[in-house]
Amino acid sequence: MVILVLGSALFTSCKPKNSSDATVGDAEKAYVAPGKYDEFYNFVSGGFSGQLSVYGLPSGRLFRVIPVFSVDPEKGWGYSEETKPMLNTSHGFVPWDDLHHTEMSQTNGEVDGRWVFGNANNTPRIARIDLKTFKTAEIIELPNSGGNHSSPFITENTEYVVAGTRFSVPADYSDGDVAINTYKQNFKGHISFVKVGKEGEMDLAFQIVTPGVNFDLSHAGKGKSHGWFFFSCYNTEQANTLLEVNASQKDKDFIMAVNWKKAEEYIKAGKGKKQAVKYAHNKWNEKTHSATSEIKTEVLVLDAAALKDICYMIPCPKSPHGCDVDPTGEYIVGSGKLAALIPVFSFDKLMSAIQSKKFDGNYGGINVVKYEAALHGEVQKPGLGPLHTEFDGKGNAYTTFFVSSEVVKWDIKSLKVLDRVATYYSVGHLCIPGGDSKKPFGKYLVAYNKITKDRYLPTGPELAQSAQIFDISGDKMEMVLDFPTIGEPHYAQAAPADLIRNNGQYKFYKIADNQHPYVAKGEKEAKVVRQGNQVHVYMTSIRSHFAPDNIEGIKVGDEVYFHVTNLEQDWDVPHGFAIKGVDNGELLIMPGETTTLKWVPNRVGIFPMYCTDFCSALHQEMQGYVRVSPAGSSVPLTFSVGTNLPKATK
Repeated sequence: MVILVLGSALFTSCKPKNSSDATVGDAEKAYVAPGKYDEFYNFVSGGFSGQLSVYGLPSGRLFRVIPVFSVDPEKGWGYSEETKPMLNTSHGFVPWDDLHHTEMSQTNGEVDGRWVFGNANNTPRIARIDLKTFKTAEIIELPNSGGNHSSPFITENTEYVVAGTRFSVPADYSDGDVAINTYKQNFKGHISFVKVGKEGEMDLAFQIVTPGVNFDLSHAGKGKSHGWFFFSCYNTEQANTLLEVNASQKDKDFIMAVNWKKAEEYIKAGKGKKQAVKYAHNKWNEKTHSATSEIKTEVLVLDAAALKDICYMIPCPKSPHGCDVDPTGEYIVGSGKLAALIPVFSFDKLMSAIQSKKFDGNYGGINVVKYEAALHGEVQKPGLGPLHTEFDGKGNAYTTFFVSSEVVKWDIKSLKVLDRVATYYSVGHLCIPGGDSKKPFGKYLVAYNKITKDRYLPTGPELAQSAQIFDISGDKMEMVLDFPTIGEPHYAQAAPADLIRNNGQYKFYKIADNQHPYVAKGEKEAKVVRQGNQVHVYMTSIRSHFAPDNIEGIKVGDEVYFHVTNLEQDWDVPHGFAIKGVDNGELLIMPGETTTLKWVPNRVGIFPMYCTDFCSALHQEMQGYVRVSPAGSSVPLTFSVGTNLPKATK
């Protein structure tokens, strides 16, 4: 009994003061009846899975995992010949990355439901996911970067998607063979501005070179602050070892304010310098159902130290992580991981301070604005370990606290704490649908927690990641539901379901529009063609057989390409394709689509092939055989469907 009481007391003492009880949710608010739709799509980063997951709100149901930066055998992403170029980089084929943050496209500062952008944190890249197809449409690599954490954040009309390097490194256009302890002399930061066209097409417009700091997170200005971008910076000590100690020395690091409109003026005036680099730009083509990859070799760079009016440093306590801008564009919130307060800066005051030159020296050639000159005020004693802030559009901000495991609601103008609610446990990012736009929807808040401990059934050393939904429509936050997620979720964004599902979504690909070079638009076009040691199989699939389904004359060492066209024109009837012993993966072919699997057989024998996606009552019968003969064999190349040979032949 004593142990029980002690345990209860310890739990109570760790719980944030004045917080509501988050252990029990209001399941009725999360219930979505069978056959009914969720109110919102929630696009959640997959963290170290490298993928993007799609959940419904408020149900917490997982709808889909969209492959982005990592190979995915379920959908053949990175396994089919058509998708392999999407994972190409200047380093070659990279089959994995760490997708930390998502960002939805906006028009006039409001979520528009066209695209979701995602970042690759490890090998720096930005992806654009098309919400007409829920497929990754484009990936662009970022040169001069070491880690791509501070991205992919957008301007209010999706003019740019912007990224800051997590690890400052020597520029690609400089000599990188330098001693690590020459960090202060040789390491630089680069901020990338990627232009986004009307159809979503991306182009690396320019970069700004900065002093060697670590950029953590960022957000664009909006409304009155449109034309500016704000980045949190840490390691202003410019340490290169044991950063947990050496990069935590100063009381304040910085929020860097970037005037990208002014940067555009300098570009037009010819102030940018072309630098030699290498980076990959990969694009998906919906007509050919194929990707292409192009290696580009130069980038335009502006020097922030030489051009004094494009970048300014604002002191921010301490080791800032989140950097968030409220819906009006007036308030910029910094979240110092090691700070016991939340600093809130005023855009109007910042502009006045810059005009009046209220500077406190410079950092690496960039003017440092005096802290008090830009400060709106500080939220006092809000919690421990502030990380991220989002907004409800009603004048309230919501900040996550990693150490004290809570979400705190506070008034943006008065800076008074209004409510707090416990999370379970160690919350990182949060999402309010539209919460970083001019028009938040303000109904739900989702907390993405790093640890679950006792929330779910144990699954060995690796526990499920946790997300918790709160109703924020009233004065008090009320927990609705928690649910497990894939990977380690970081940032997420959400939008009304009707906005996205009514945006011209594809349901199937029209066979007549298929421009794949190896398409077979009907069974009469199915064939097998040998070109030296390459064999191209023009194959069709339809409920419930392949054509051809018997192939002979393949030889050990041949490069065999199965170009499979799904002839179905009913939506939700994909077909799969796999063959025994392939050191590759499967295909998943959407109706009307053509996809290619490469196979180099290394032994003699009969190899079954079959459909991997349950398509009809006769799905099991959807199979066939490939005969592989020795290299140099004289067995002729033959193919058939619907023909049972009367006797075996040698």
